[in-house]
Amino acid sequence: MTDQEIVELYVARSENAIKESADKYGSYCTYIAMNILYNREDSEECVNDTWLHTWNAIPPKIPAMLKTFVGKITRNLALNLYEKQNAQKRGGGETTAVIDELYECLPDTSSDRPDDLPEKLALTDCINRFLDAQKPESRKMFVRRYWYMSPISEIAEDFGFTESKVKMTLSRMRSALSSELEKEGISL
Repeated sequence: MTDQEIVELYVARSENAIKESADKYGSYCTYIAMNILYNREDSEECVNDTWLHTWNAIPPKIPAMLKTFVGKITRNLALNLYEKQNAQKRGGGETTAVIDELYECLPDTSSDRPDDLPEKLALTDCINRFLDAQKPESRKMFVRRYWYMSPISEIAEDFGFTESKVKMTLSRMRSALSSELEKEGISL
């Protein structure tokens, strides 16, 4: 079933939309949640919640790319659960490492004030332009690490590189991104 057909099921409020979404994107969403939470039960909970959030979001939203839409919902749910679980402690897991790496080069955008929307849009636009200017291989590594929160070892294995090369590439990209943000006047 195509994404458009699945979205039409959501719009028609057919419960088959959830089944079709789960069949098509369940393992994709589980991969995202597992890379953040490293816990099968919590990941399954996030994925199940993804379908409820998708049901509540469509309509009025009509996503152009259903895979990206449900992936973002899963990622946000998993990050929220991770933050809730780790409010009292900071573990040494992959998620903490990724967040710490990004903290070096990105401004804090955790505020939900409407006044901050223009700055968030400018930040998003700057990051997208930065990534568009990168070599495809580097861009894919960056997205794997900072969107999917994949471990360095997994990225290295998938790309056929040493972990050292992946770490160095990501470090250079974070530094270049930081410089680009400063050049654009986006304060860290």
